[in-house]
Amino acid sequence: MKITQIETFPVQVPISPQRAIKGGRGYHTISPFLMLKVHTDEGIHGVGEVSCTPGWSGEDNITAAHFIKNVLEPLLKGQDPTHIERLTAQMRTTLANNPFTRSGVEMALWDILGKVAGLPVYRLLGGPVREFVTTKFSVSGLEPAKAAELAAWAVEQGFRTMKVKVGIEPDQDVARVRAVREAIGPNVRLGVDANGGWSPRVAIQTIRRLYDYNIYFAEQPVPDLDVAWLADVRANIQIPVMADESVYTLQDAMAVVRAGGADVLSTYVGKGGGIGPARKIAAVAEAAGLTCTVGSNLELGVASAAMIHLAMATSGIGAEEFPCDILGPFFYEDDLLVESLPIQGGSARPFERPGLGVELDDQKLLKYRAS
Repeated sequence: MKITQIETFPVQVPISPQRAIKGGRGYHTISPFLMLKVHTDEGIHGVGEVSCTPGWSGEDNITAAHFIKNVLEPLLKGQDPTHIERLTAQMRTTLANNPFTRSGVEMALWDILGKVAGLPVYRLLGGPVREFVTTKFSVSGLEPAKAAELAAWAVEQGFRTMKVKVGIEPDQDVARVRAVREAIGPNVRLGVDANGGWSPRVAIQTIRRLYDYNIYFAEQPVPDLDVAWLADVRANIQIPVMADESVYTLQDAMAVVRAGGADVLSTYVGKGGGIGPARKIAAVAEAAGLTCTVGSNLELGVASAAMIHLAMATSGIGAEEFPCDILGPFFYEDDLLVESLPIQGGSARPFERPGLGVELDDQKLLKYRAS
């Protein structure tokens, strides 16, 4: 089997205005993503998704389409798509950075391999370590009353864990967390995510103020400029620290571990460059006595499927203690799949089909095609 072509589809699916994410890095109101199909000479194709946003990764659907057409497709054309580890290494050395772009192609290779083997991707990865993936909701950094309303809605959807976006302004952050806790009651687990929006001093001071609202983790409290900042915060608070923006690569994960900067690593299919690299980050965390969760860039259906397969088969991802951010269906007004994923409030499951188990709806690709 040989790769013959990589077909790309720039898309922009509307995000529900009521649930658009506001956090320490600003607003996430649009998702200029790129869907793709890796074609082979045997008629089998794999689907992938580049779920990129410029403010997050420096990539968008224009840069992704350019690099796929002019760098990755010439590299991969004529090669066996089932040689995933070798091709992943080649993509990493041929295209620096741009992890979400590389991950979109990598997940399509896993989709092809699953279809060739007749197995879901999570079974190719070693089989299930859990019956389903526990998920949490992300409450936008809105004014307290609106954040509380959104959190109450998430509880109605079935979520029993959520996080609140903070890192915007300390007093407002505290008021928002207080309002959310009052809205959801004492039995829903609650964390906070600053997206690097606090300085170390402000992070320590503000997190201590949040103890009254029974928060159980603080995600990326400080910018990703120095892992020692994470370690400083961790040494001065009483709840687990989760590293997100500080962990893109395997080397980032090792640096955080060596610095004692976190209790939990947030790994992504997109941020690390694919399913395989994400599993390596989880292995580093597991070897160091830490755990992982799966973070989100508000993925659409294909990348969400890849995230579910990753979490289903990876013991280093502690989804029960730190539920995963597999959230797309709760934020978008539509999806691009022939059949929507079995994602509910608080849980996500894969389809028991070969590969990623999903197919793109060609009519919806046309409907949401971006110029």
